Amino acid sequence: MRVAGRSTAPKERHAERAPAPRPGDHTGLDADQLPDGLVVADECGRVVRFNAAAERVTAVRAADALGQPLEKALPLEDLEGRRWWQLTDPYGGLAIRTRQPERNLLLPGGREVLVSARFVRDEPLGPVRSLVVALRDTEARRRTERSHAELIATVAHELRSPLTSVKGFTATLLAKWERFTDDQKRLMLETVDADADRVTRLIAELLDISRIDSGRLELRRQPVDIGAAVGRHIQAYVAAGQRADRFLLRLEQPLPALWADPDKIDQVLSNLLENAVRHGEGTVTIDVTPTASPREGEETGTSVTVSDEGPGIPEESMNRVFTRFWRGSKRGGTGLGLYIVKGIVEAHGGTITVGRAAGGGAEFRFTLPVAAPAYLA
Repeated sequence: MRVAGRSTAPKERHAERAPAPRPGDHTGLDADQLPDGLVVADECGRVVRFNAAAERVTAVRAADALGQPLEKALPLEDLEGRRWWQLTDPYGGLAIRTRQPERNLLLPGGREVLVSARFVRDEPLGPVRSLVVALRDTEARRRTERSHAELIATVAHELRSPLTSVKGFTATLLAKWERFTDDQKRLMLETVDADADRVTRLIAELLDISRIDSGRLELRRQPVDIGAAVGRHIQAYVAAGQRADRFLLRLEQPLPALWADPDKIDQVLSNLLENAVRHGEGTVTIDVTPTASPREGEETGTSVTVSDEGPGIPEESMNRVFTRFWRGSKRGGTGLGLYIVKGIVEAHGGTITVGRAAGGGAEFRFTLPVAAPAYLA
Protein backbone atom coordinates (compact mmCIF):
# COMPACT_ATOMS: atom_id res chain seq x y z
CA MET A 1 0.00 0.00 0.00
CA ARG A 2 1.23 3.43 -0.92
CA VAL A 3 0.08 6.38 1.14
CA ALA A 4 0.37 9.93 -0.09
CA GLY A 5 -0.83 13.15 1.62
CA ARG A 6 -3.44 14.83 0.31
CA SER A 7 -54.83 12.28 -4.25
CA THR A 8 -79.57 12.52 -7.59
CA ALA A 9 -81.31 15.11 -5.93
CA PRO A 10 -82.04 18.80 -5.45
CA LYS A 11 -81.25 21.79 -7.62
CA GLU A 12 -78.15 21.69 -9.83
CA ARG A 13 -75.23 24.08 -9.41
CA HIS A 14 -73.05 25.51 -12.13
CA ALA A 15 -69.68 23.75 -12.46
CA GLU A 16 -66.54 25.57 -11.45
CA ARG A 17 -62.93 24.67 -12.09
CA ALA A 18 -61.68 25.69 -8.66
CA PRO A 19 -63.36 28.27 -6.43
CA ALA A 20 -61.24 31.05 -5.04
CA PRO A 21 -60.06 30.67 -1.45
CA ARG A 22 -62.49 31.97 1.15
CA PRO A 23 -61.55 35.10 3.13
CA GLY A 24 -59.36 34.05 5.99
CA ASP A 25 -58.25 30.87 4.17
CA HIS A 26 -54.47 31.10 4.15
CA THR A 27 -53.71 27.61 2.92
CA GLY A 28 -53.50 28.75 -0.70
CA LEU A 29 -54.43 25.21 -1.73
CA ASP A 30 -54.78 24.77 -5.47
CA ALA A 31 -56.28 21.41 -6.55
CA ASP A 32 -53.98 21.44 -9.59
CA GLN A 33 -50.99 21.26 -7.24
CA LEU A 34 -52.09 17.94 -5.75
CA PRO A 35 -50.00 14.93 -6.82
CA ASP A 36 -53.07 12.65 -7.11
CA GLY A 37 -56.11 13.05 -9.34
CA LEU A 38 -59.03 14.85 -7.66
CA VAL A 39 -62.60 14.74 -9.02
CA VAL A 40 -65.47 16.33 -7.06
CA ALA A 41 -69.16 15.90 -7.92
CA ASP A 42 -71.96 17.98 -6.37
CA GLU A 43 -75.23 16.76 -4.80
CA CYS A 44 -76.66 16.26 -8.30
CA GLY A 45 -73.77 14.04 -9.36
CA ARG A 46 -72.23 16.57 -11.75
CA VAL A 47 -68.50 17.21 -11.83
CA VAL A 48 -67.49 20.53 -10.28
CA ARG A 49 -63.75 19.90 -9.94
CA PHE A 50 -61.33 18.02 -12.15
CA ASN A 51 -57.71 18.81 -11.41
CA ALA A 52 -54.61 18.57 -13.58
CA ALA A 53 -53.51 15.24 -12.11
CA ALA A 54 -56.94 13.77 -12.94
CA GLU A 55 -56.43 14.92 -16.53
CA ARG A 56 -53.08 13.16 -16.62
CA VAL A 57 -54.31 9.91 -15.04
CA THR A 58 -57.52 9.60 -17.08
CA ALA A 59 -56.44 11.29 -20.33
CA VAL A 60 -59.71 13.30 -20.11
CA ARG A 61 -59.63 17.10 -20.43
CA ALA A 62 -61.06 19.06 -17.50
CA ALA A 63 -63.06 21.23 -19.94
CA ASP A 64 -64.81 18.08 -21.21
CA ALA A 65 -65.49 16.71 -17.71
CA LEU A 66 -66.72 19.79 -15.83
CA GLY A 67 -70.52 19.98 -15.64
CA GLN A 68 -70.96 16.42 -16.88
CA PRO A 69 -72.63 13.63 -14.85
CA LEU A 70 -69.96 11.74 -12.96
CA GLU A 71 -70.69 8.42 -14.65
CA LYS A 72 -70.22 10.09 -18.06
CA ALA A 73 -67.09 12.09 -17.20
CA LEU A 74 -65.54 9.14 -15.38
CA PRO A 75 -67.03 5.95 -16.96
CA LEU A 76 -65.34 3.46 -14.66
CA GLU A 77 -65.85 -0.29 -14.80
CA ASP A 78 -64.70 -3.02 -12.44
CA LEU A 79 -62.50 -5.86 -13.61
CA GLU A 80 -65.63 -7.88 -14.55
CA GLY A 81 -66.90 -5.16 -16.90
CA ARG A 82 -69.68 -3.79 -14.65
CA ARG A 83 -70.36 -0.03 -14.65
CA TRP A 84 -68.97 1.12 -11.35
CA TRP A 85 -71.18 4.10 -10.46
CA GLN A 86 -74.35 2.13 -11.27
CA LEU A 87 -73.06 -0.74 -9.16
CA THR A 88 -72.16 1.35 -6.12
CA ASP A 89 -74.97 3.98 -6.44
CA PRO A 90 -73.25 6.55 -4.18
CA TYR A 91 -76.23 8.95 -4.08
CA GLY A 92 -79.04 6.39 -3.62
CA GLY A 93 -77.24 3.66 -1.71
CA LEU A 94 -76.90 3.01 2.00
CA ALA A 95 -76.99 6.24 4.01
CA ILE A 96 -74.42 4.93 6.47
CA ARG A 97 -71.64 4.82 3.89
CA THR A 98 -68.93 7.44 4.17
CA ARG A 99 -66.18 6.13 1.91
CA GLN A 100 -65.16 3.73 -0.83
CA PRO A 101 -61.81 1.96 -0.17
CA GLU A 102 -59.18 2.12 -2.88
CA ARG A 103 -59.47 -0.48 -5.61
CA ASN A 104 -58.42 -1.11 -9.20
CA LEU A 105 -60.93 0.04 -11.82
CA LEU A 106 -60.82 0.43 -15.59
CA LEU A 107 -61.42 3.37 -17.89
CA PRO A 108 -62.49 2.92 -21.52
CA GLY A 109 -59.71 1.29 -23.49
CA GLY A 110 -58.58 -0.78 -20.50
CA ARG A 111 -56.63 1.99 -18.76
CA GLU A 112 -56.25 0.88 -15.14
CA VAL A 113 -56.52 3.36 -12.26
CA LEU A 114 -56.62 3.20 -8.48
CA VAL A 115 -59.84 4.80 -7.22
CA SER A 116 -61.05 5.74 -3.75
CA ALA A 117 -64.02 7.93 -2.82
CA ARG A 118 -65.43 9.92 0.08
CA PHE A 119 -69.19 10.54 0.52
CA VAL A 120 -69.63 13.96 2.14
CA ARG A 121 -72.84 14.46 4.15
CA ASP A 122 -73.93 17.49 6.16
CA GLU A 123 -75.15 15.16 8.91
CA PRO A 124 -74.98 11.42 9.65
CA LEU A 125 -77.46 9.46 7.49
CA GLY A 126 -78.19 12.62 5.50
CA PRO A 127 -78.06 12.88 1.69
CA VAL A 128 -74.71 13.02 -0.10
CA ARG A 129 -73.80 16.67 -0.63
CA SER A 130 -70.63 15.96 -2.60
CA LEU A 131 -68.63 13.03 -3.78
CA VAL A 132 -64.83 13.34 -3.63
CA VAL A 133 -62.94 10.88 -5.84
CA ALA A 134 -59.18 10.33 -5.68
CA LEU A 135 -57.38 8.79 -8.66
CA ARG A 136 -53.89 7.35 -8.89
CA ASP A 137 -51.95 5.82 -11.73
CA THR A 138 -51.14 2.15 -11.20
CA GLU A 139 -47.64 2.39 -12.67
CA ALA A 140 -45.98 3.13 -9.31
CA ARG A 141 -47.69 0.11 -7.74
CA ARG A 142 -46.70 -2.06 -10.69
CA ARG A 143 -43.08 -0.97 -10.33
CA THR A 144 -43.17 -1.88 -6.65
CA GLU A 145 -44.74 -5.26 -7.39
CA ARG A 146 -42.16 -5.97 -10.10
CA SER A 147 -39.39 -4.98 -7.72
CA HIS A 148 -40.71 -7.32 -5.03
CA ALA A 149 -41.04 -10.15 -7.56
CA GLU A 150 -37.47 -9.58 -8.74
CA LEU A 151 -36.24 -9.55 -5.15
CA ILE A 152 -37.99 -12.84 -4.36
CA ALA A 153 -36.64 -14.45 -7.54
CA THR A 154 -33.10 -13.25 -6.80
CA VAL A 155 -33.21 -14.44 -3.20
CA ALA A 156 -34.55 -17.84 -4.26
CA HIS A 157 -31.80 -18.18 -6.86
CA GLU A 158 -29.01 -17.02 -4.56
CA LEU A 159 -30.12 -19.26 -1.68
CA ARG A 160 -30.64 -22.38 -3.77
CA SER A 161 -26.99 -22.89 -4.69
CA PRO A 162 -25.33 -22.61 -1.24
CA LEU A 163 -28.13 -24.50 0.54
CA THR A 164 -27.92 -27.32 -2.00
CA SER A 165 -24.18 -27.48 -1.36
CA VAL A 166 -24.59 -27.42 2.44
CA LYS A 167 -27.28 -30.11 2.35
CA GLY A 168 -25.29 -32.29 -0.05
CA PHE A 169 -22.00 -32.21 1.84
CA THR A 170 -23.53 -32.63 5.32
CA ALA A 171 -25.71 -35.54 4.15
CA THR A 172 -22.69 -37.18 2.53
CA LEU A 173 -20.52 -36.75 5.62
CA LEU A 174 -23.21 -38.10 7.94
CA ALA A 175 -23.83 -41.14 5.73
CA LYS A 176 -20.22 -41.99 4.84
CA TRP A 177 -18.02 -40.38 7.48
CA GLU A 178 -15.64 -43.30 7.78
CA ARG A 179 -14.97 -43.49 4.05
CA PHE A 180 -13.30 -40.06 3.80
CA THR A 181 -9.82 -39.00 4.75
CA ASP A 182 -9.26 -36.09 7.11
CA ASP A 183 -8.25 -33.86 4.18
CA GLN A 184 -11.45 -34.70 2.31
CA LYS A 185 -13.57 -34.01 5.39
CA ARG A 186 -11.80 -30.68 5.92
CA LEU A 187 -12.41 -29.63 2.30
CA MET A 188 -16.13 -30.46 2.56
CA LEU A 189 -16.49 -28.64 5.88
CA GLU A 190 -14.64 -25.60 4.53
CA THR A 191 -17.06 -25.52 1.57
CA VAL A 192 -20.03 -25.78 3.95
CA ASP A 193 -18.57 -22.96 6.06
CA ALA A 194 -18.06 -20.70 3.03
CA ASP A 195 -21.59 -21.37 1.75
CA ALA A 196 -23.04 -20.69 5.21
CA ASP A 197 -21.19 -17.35 5.18
CA ARG A 198 -22.71 -16.61 1.77
CA VAL A 199 -26.23 -17.24 3.09
CA THR A 200 -25.51 -15.07 6.13
CA ARG A 201 -24.33 -12.19 3.91
CA LEU A 202 -27.45 -12.44 1.73
CA ILE A 203 -29.74 -12.35 4.77
CA ALA A 204 -27.84 -9.33 6.11
CA GLU A 205 -28.29 -7.59 2.73
CA LEU A 206 -32.03 -8.31 2.76
CA LEU A 207 -32.36 -6.89 6.27
CA ASP A 208 -30.46 -3.77 5.18
CA ILE A 209 -32.74 -3.32 2.16
CA SER A 210 -35.83 -3.71 4.36
CA ARG A 211 -34.57 -1.04 6.77
CA ILE A 212 -33.52 1.32 3.97
CA ASP A 213 -36.84 1.00 2.11
CA SER A 214 -38.86 1.57 5.29
CA GLY A 215 -36.65 4.41 6.52
CA ARG A 216 -35.69 2.47 9.65
CA LEU A 217 -31.94 2.21 9.13
CA GLU A 218 -30.48 3.01 12.53
CA LEU A 219 -27.18 4.86 12.85
CA ARG A 220 -24.96 4.77 15.92
CA ARG A 221 -22.71 7.75 15.40
CA GLN A 222 -19.21 7.76 16.81
CA PRO A 223 -15.97 9.51 15.86
CA VAL A 224 -14.64 7.76 12.74
CA ASP A 225 -11.06 7.88 11.49
CA ILE A 226 -11.88 7.36 7.84
CA GLY A 227 -8.24 7.12 6.78
CA ALA A 228 -7.54 4.36 9.28
CA ALA A 229 -10.73 2.54 8.22
CA VAL A 230 -9.59 2.54 4.58
CA GLY A 231 -6.16 1.35 5.68
CA ARG A 232 -7.63 -1.64 7.50
CA HIS A 233 -9.53 -2.75 4.40
CA ILE A 234 -6.40 -2.47 2.26
CA GLN A 235 -4.39 -4.50 4.75
CA ALA A 236 -7.06 -7.20 4.70
CA TYR A 237 -6.79 -7.45 0.91
CA VAL A 238 -3.01 -7.63 1.09
CA ALA A 239 -3.24 -10.38 3.72
CA ALA A 240 -5.60 -12.25 1.38
CA GLY A 241 -3.00 -12.22 -1.39
CA GLN A 242 -3.41 -8.92 -3.26
CA ARG A 243 -0.23 -7.01 -4.08
CA ALA A 244 0.40 -4.12 -1.70
CA ASP A 245 1.37 -1.83 -4.57
CA ARG A 246 -2.05 -2.28 -6.20
CA PHE A 247 -3.52 0.15 -3.66
CA LEU A 248 -2.76 3.87 -3.37
CA LEU A 249 -4.23 5.73 -0.39
CA ARG A 250 -4.03 9.51 -0.50
CA LEU A 251 -5.07 11.49 2.59
CA GLU A 252 -5.42 15.25 2.46
CA GLN A 253 -4.82 16.73 5.87
CA PRO A 254 -6.26 18.13 7.99
CA LEU A 255 -9.49 16.16 7.75
CA PRO A 256 -12.55 17.38 9.71
CA ALA A 257 -13.72 15.27 12.63
CA LEU A 258 -16.30 12.81 11.27
CA TRP A 259 -19.19 11.42 13.31
CA ALA A 260 -20.77 8.42 11.63
CA ASP A 261 -21.72 4.79 12.21
CA PRO A 262 -18.36 2.99 11.92
CA ASP A 263 -19.90 -0.38 11.02
CA LYS A 264 -22.02 1.16 8.24
CA ILE A 265 -19.05 3.13 6.88
CA ASP A 266 -17.00 -0.08 6.87
CA GLN A 267 -19.82 -1.68 4.85
CA VAL A 268 -19.66 1.16 2.30
CA LEU A 269 -15.87 0.94 2.00
CA SER A 270 -15.97 -2.85 1.74
CA ASN A 271 -18.46 -2.75 -1.17
CA LEU A 272 -16.63 -0.04 -3.09
CA LEU A 273 -13.19 -1.60 -2.67
CA GLU A 274 -14.51 -5.06 -3.53
CA ASN A 275 -16.02 -3.67 -6.74
CA ALA A 276 -12.75 -2.00 -7.67
CA VAL A 277 -10.69 -5.13 -6.99
CA ARG A 278 -13.11 -7.61 -8.58
CA HIS A 279 -14.26 -5.64 -11.62
CA GLY A 280 -11.43 -3.16 -12.13
CA GLU A 281 -7.83 -3.40 -13.16
CA GLY A 282 -4.53 -1.73 -12.34
CA THR A 283 -4.07 0.50 -9.31
CA VAL A 284 -7.01 1.08 -6.97
CA THR A 285 -6.73 4.67 -5.75
CA ILE A 286 -8.54 5.92 -2.65
CA ASP A 287 -8.61 9.69 -2.09
CA VAL A 288 -9.82 11.03 1.26
CA THR A 289 -10.26 14.79 1.27
CA PRO A 290 -12.04 17.56 3.18
CA THR A 291 -14.86 19.11 1.10
CA ALA A 292 -17.98 21.23 1.33
CA SER A 293 -20.69 19.52 3.37
CA PRO A 294 -23.67 18.16 1.38
CA ARG A 295 -25.96 19.31 4.19
CA GLU A 296 -27.16 22.86 4.81
CA GLY A 297 -25.87 24.49 7.98
CA GLU A 298 -22.51 22.71 7.90
CA GLU A 299 -19.44 24.07 6.23
CA THR A 300 -17.24 21.04 5.90
CA GLY A 301 -17.57 17.37 5.10
CA THR A 302 -15.41 14.42 4.15
CA SER A 303 -15.18 12.99 0.65
CA VAL A 304 -13.90 9.51 -0.27
CA THR A 305 -13.18 8.63 -3.90
CA VAL A 306 -12.45 5.06 -5.01
CA SER A 307 -11.19 4.66 -8.58
CA ASP A 308 -9.54 1.97 -10.69
CA GLU A 309 -7.93 1.64 -14.10
CA GLY A 310 -10.24 -0.99 -15.58
CA PRO A 311 -12.73 -0.72 -18.45
CA GLY A 312 -15.08 1.41 -16.35
CA ILE A 313 -18.87 1.51 -16.47
CA PRO A 314 -20.61 2.06 -19.82
CA GLU A 315 -22.20 5.50 -20.13
CA GLU A 316 -25.66 3.98 -20.70
CA SER A 317 -25.40 2.09 -17.39
CA MET A 318 -24.39 5.04 -15.21
CA ASN A 319 -27.97 5.86 -14.18
CA ARG A 320 -28.64 2.24 -13.11
CA VAL A 321 -25.58 1.59 -10.98
CA PHE A 322 -27.31 2.26 -7.65
CA THR A 323 -30.52 0.38 -8.47
CA ARG A 324 -31.37 -3.09 -7.20
CA PHE A 325 -29.88 -6.06 -9.03
CA TRP A 326 -27.50 -4.04 -11.20
CA ARG A 327 -24.37 -6.04 -11.95
CA GLY A 328 -21.33 -4.64 -13.66
CA SER A 329 -20.35 -8.06 -14.94
CA LYS A 330 -21.33 -11.70 -14.74
CA ARG A 331 -18.77 -12.42 -12.05
CA GLY A 332 -21.11 -13.21 -9.15
CA GLY A 333 -22.82 -11.05 -6.58
CA THR A 334 -26.49 -10.32 -5.95
CA GLY A 335 -26.50 -6.84 -7.45
CA LEU A 336 -27.68 -5.40 -4.12
CA GLY A 337 -24.41 -4.01 -2.76
CA LEU A 338 -24.38 -0.58 -4.40
CA TYR A 339 -28.10 -0.09 -3.67
CA ILE A 340 -27.29 -0.64 0.01
CA VAL A 341 -24.23 1.64 -0.20
CA LYS A 342 -26.38 4.48 -1.53
CA GLY A 343 -28.97 3.91 1.21
CA ILE A 344 -26.32 4.02 3.95
CA VAL A 345 -24.66 7.16 2.60
CA GLU A 346 -27.99 8.96 2.25
CA ALA A 347 -29.06 7.86 5.75
CA HIS A 348 -25.95 9.75 6.96
CA GLY A 349 -27.12 12.84 5.07
CA GLY A 350 -24.47 12.33 2.41
CA THR A 351 -24.33 11.91 -1.35
CA ILE A 352 -22.73 9.37 -3.69
CA THR A 353 -21.93 9.61 -7.40
CA VAL A 354 -20.37 7.43 -10.08
CA GLY A 355 -18.29 8.51 -13.04
CA ARG A 356 -15.22 7.74 -15.10
CA ALA A 357 -11.81 7.96 -13.50
CA ALA A 358 -8.89 9.80 -15.05
CA GLY A 359 -7.33 6.44 -15.85
CA GLY A 360 -10.47 5.26 -17.68
CA GLY A 361 -11.89 3.05 -14.93
CA ALA A 362 -14.87 3.46 -12.62
CA GLU A 363 -14.87 6.21 -10.01
CA PHE A 364 -17.19 6.20 -7.00
CA ARG A 365 -17.25 9.27 -4.77
CA PHE A 366 -19.25 9.64 -1.57
CA THR A 367 -19.39 12.71 0.64
CA LEU A 368 -20.46 12.72 4.28
CA PRO A 369 -21.34 15.69 6.48
CA VAL A 370 -19.37 16.11 9.69
CA ALA A 371 -22.65 15.48 11.60
CA ALA A 372 -21.35 16.12 15.11
CA PRO A 373 -23.92 15.26 17.80
CA ALA A 374 -26.09 18.18 18.97
CA TYR A 375 -24.51 18.26 22.42
CA LEU A 376 -21.13 18.99 20.81
CA ALA A 377 -22.39 21.58 18.32
